[in-house]
Amino acid sequence: MTTADPTTTAPTPVPRKARSTWTPGQIALTAVAAALSLVWLAPLGWALSTSLKSPTESVTSPHWIPDHLTVASWKSVLEAGNIPNWFVNSLVVSVCVTFVVLLVASLAGYGFARTEFRGKSALMALTMAGLMFSPAILGVPLFATVQSLGMVDTYWGMILPQCAPAAMVYILYKFFQSLPRELEEAAFIDGAGRWRIFFTIVLPLSKPSLSAVGIFTFIASWNNFLWPYMVTNNPDLMTMPNGIATVQNSFGIIWPQLMAGGLIAGLPLIVVFVFFQSQIVRGVAHTGLAGQ
Repeated sequence: MTTADPTTTAPTPVPRKARSTWTPGQIALTAVAAALSLVWLAPLGWALSTSLKSPTESVTSPHWIPDHLTVASWKSVLEAGNIPNWFVNSLVVSVCVTFVVLLVASLAGYGFARTEFRGKSALMALTMAGLMFSPAILGVPLFATVQSLGMVDTYWGMILPQCAPAAMVYILYKFFQSLPRELEEAAFIDGAGRWRIFFTIVLPLSKPSLSAVGIFTFIASWNNFLWPYMVTNNPDLMTMPNGIATVQNSFGIIWPQLMAGGLIAGLPLIVVFVFFQSQIVRGVAHTGLAGQ
């Protein structure tokens, strides 16, 4: 039996060079993302700069920084229009549309993904055919229908025609297909019905996709100019895009007022995107549509 020599020492470990946290690929992607961010922010920066100029300065040689800062254009837009009322109208319409779309699209998507019935393929094809038609094409028949129902100049007239988007049904349909069936089968064995499984198992697992669909729907409804313009003649029921357009028409082509009005109308959407961008990315990733 041999014993270790007490004079020998353990080899000194060679210190490893710390690995850089930034790889060349990450640096390149960050540079591209920064460049794209500047491209996206440039129009907003130019609009803000123009809104702080005088009408005379706005039509002179282009320059980013105003020579004399003024908020007269913002005051003119706020004084000429009923901004708080238009904001409330847009909020009511957009929230109601988002709620109804989430309910209808989730039920339809789950029905297509998990149930079998006669004519399912034909009904799915008919639903997806809605993606091929522009909403502007359906404006006249939709208006005739709303008028016959007596919903012109009402909230419901603005809300209901926006509540059947085929794209949202397809997004949730693709997500529900990716859910493991074993969870639902186990619930069936325990005696749960289809409705209980949908509300207690499927919907909680669908929060990322539902968040993305809700945000997309809210933004689309808030930006919708054509349909509220067609179905509403009452100034008290105007939404934000329609009200701002009315104010801009009263000014004519005065660039500071036009830019100020556009920023006022788009500011809520910027706030929504900034605070909920992680939900948008997560929802798109969960639906499997990121590469489509």
